[in-house]
Amino acid sequence: MKNKELSRQDLEHIWHPCTQMKDHEFLPIVPIKKAHGVYLEDFEGNRYIDAISSWWVNIFGHTNEYINQKIKEQLDSLEHVILAGFTHEAIIKLSKRLVALTPAGLNRCFYADNGSSAIEVALKMSYHAHKNSGCERTLFVSLKNSYHGETIGALSVGDVELYKQTYEPLLIRSIQTDVPKDQRLESAIEAAKKFEKLCEEKASEISALILEPLVQGAGSMHMYHPEFLSLVSLTCKRFGIHLIADEVMVGFGRTGTMFACEQAQISPDFMVLSKGLTGGYLPLSVVLSTDEIYNSFYCDYSEQKAFLHSHSYTGNALACAAANATLDLFENNNVLENNKKTAVYMYEKLQRFLELEQVGSIRQTGMICALDLVGFDPKERIGLKVYSYGLENGVLLRPLGTTIYFMPPYIITNEEIDKMFDVAFKAIARL
Repeated sequence: MKNKELSRQDLEHIWHPCTQMKDHEFLPIVPIKKAHGVYLEDFEGNRYIDAISSWWVNIFGHTNEYINQKIKEQLDSLEHVILAGFTHEAIIKLSKRLVALTPAGLNRCFYADNGSSAIEVALKMSYHAHKNSGCERTLFVSLKNSYHGETIGALSVGDVELYKQTYEPLLIRSIQTDVPKDQRLESAIEAAKKFEKLCEEKASEISALILEPLVQGAGSMHMYHPEFLSLVSLTCKRFGIHLIADEVMVGFGRTGTMFACEQAQISPDFMVLSKGLTGGYLPLSVVLSTDEIYNSFYCDYSEQKAFLHSHSYTGNALACAAANATLDLFENNNVLENNKKTAVYMYEKLQRFLELEQVGSIRQTGMICALDLVGFDPKERIGLKVYSYGLENGVLLRPLGTTIYFMPPYIITNEEIDKMFDVAFKAIARL
């Protein structure tokens, strides 16, 4: 009864994200009492494998003892301080580590609270940097099928109709270029040529190209070859266009390397990080950029070139402590190598879904697996049926429309992977 009563109280006041609230007339809200490792547990003792890392953030699982300890230590000395004119040890340490970890040349860190906010920072910073250099470039280019967040600027450069169609009149100028249609090298080259042609026509208007390296998250986990990144990076350099790498979802080991850009051996002008940055504990994001861009804002205040952008909780000390603890786990454990082994096991399990006539395709990049369901009317909302079956059988699956995906915490065991895939398989087989 505790679950039911808490669900009732929740619906009296709480408006949930990315949710048609009317669905909860028949689909119960699940109140979570506690969590540990890959498991969430409700108030009646039911446990659920968190197959999506709670929206892709909990890379080392829930209530990790080491991260817990480091946040508690930070709490006893400093919880937060204004970052304008002040600083603290945790953010200095974090910034030095991020600069050392990310591709060469990204020497400056600008902090915000979440991924969408950091995208806003990168867009504004790109436009303003050009303006400071005497160029008025007001156009942004993103990839078709892309998603970069849901604030107005971030929404503007996305291309998932579900999210942006209502707000179209409010959005800033952007155009889309082709994303490689699949993971083949030939598709990467073809799409890169189309971007080059676009630049030949409009380069003087374009401030930046923004993209999700290798995997388009909310865009049905669409995946493409690293060569596309290599080619468009060269084109951006040729035409003086900034490259913004949105690694909010793919950063911190999710694609098999620490950052997805590494697989193309490129250094973007901006790299946007969040989600796994704090191990899923606290809101924090960062935009890393180059000395060249930083220096374009460096002047006497009266020249009005300063980047006047702020968030109240910028560089929060507790969040920075969580981020430093997360980086400690990468340093002190063989995370990326272990992930490779786990990814191989997940790949083997994914092949079974090709037996189902309801499955049209499967794909994988590192610790991300996805499959598409075919032959259904969108009005059937089959993703919701898979989600409901998963909850009934102890697995949190939250499909993207007709795309079922798996993005579990890195600490998941083979036995837990077996259950995650078995439940998903049965959910699809019974459709």
